[in-house]
Amino acid sequence: MAQSNNDEFLPRPPPYSPQEYGPNSYTGMSYQVGKGNIAVVSPPGSFDNMVHPVGPTAPAAGYDQQYSDAPPSYSDDPPDSVFSDGAIRRGFIRKVYLTLLIQLVFTIGIICAFLYWDALREWTEDSYWFTYSMITMVVVLILAFSCCDNLRRQVPLNFIALGLFTVVEGMMLGSVSVRFEAEAVLWAVGATALVSFSLSVFAMQSKWDFTTASGSLWVFGWTLLSFALLCAILRSQYAYITYACLGTLLFSLYLVFDTQLILGGKHRKYEVSPEEYIFAALNLYLDIVSLFLLLLQLIGLCR
Repeated sequence: MAQSNNDEFLPRPPPYSPQEYGPNSYTGMSYQVGKGNIAVVSPPGSFDNMVHPVGPTAPAAGYDQQYSDAPPSYSDDPPDSVFSDGAIRRGFIRKVYLTLLIQLVFTIGIICAFLYWDALREWTEDSYWFTYSMITMVVVLILAFSCCDNLRRQVPLNFIALGLFTVVEGMMLGSVSVRFEAEAVLWAVGATALVSFSLSVFAMQSKWDFTTASGSLWVFGWTLLSFALLCAILRSQYAYITYACLGTLLFSLYLVFDTQLILGGKHRKYEVSPEEYIFAALNLYLDIVSLFLLLLQLIGLCR
């Protein structure tokens, strides 16, 4: 209490008045702090009142200095990355793989229907036109997805088109699977699942950037197509086995390539836009389906 009473008799700084603190000169003052030998001294001089300026530098009437422009915001994220927000990236990946999972489940169900429904299996074996018509529809839908942005991005049109494509692709795979034994088809499904999972984990963990190899993969694909035409002419079992092995290698690389495009990250030069989750899921689905067909052919030839 003694300390508090003594403070009451100490000199105080002068009261603040905006009218007095203009560009006028200030005579200065000094006052004692506490009981010690410490004093606060304000030397005389002139200064400008920056809080409430007066004179020619004062703002126009009605302007409130309190609501001036906010300071600029700063961010460590690169402005040119579509995945600058981690939440957007994780949401995009969840959409892609959830869509892919639903596609694969429906496809496996359709293949099982063709394998174990005897009436459907016999009808498909006798109807070669059905397989070729499904292949034609698959090609048309792939071209439509590639050329029409609204078909990939506009909801719910993109989901309807993707569902139609999944059904048509499943029927095409089912009509092909009936040409093989059910055991071989199951082996191909298991091998495809194992290879796809292993390659996806590799693509996620690897620091090698496969997104820059699109040109090489394109050349490899056209070369393999030329070799397929040669196999059709030669009709050699060894040529077919070589083609199936090379095709499996090609679409394994494409699976790694597409996975890294979806994941993005600092080690990737290219990445897919978050708006293209339907097209990204379609690319992964086609890679896995192509692996299944080639592994099925390879197993059938080796048996």
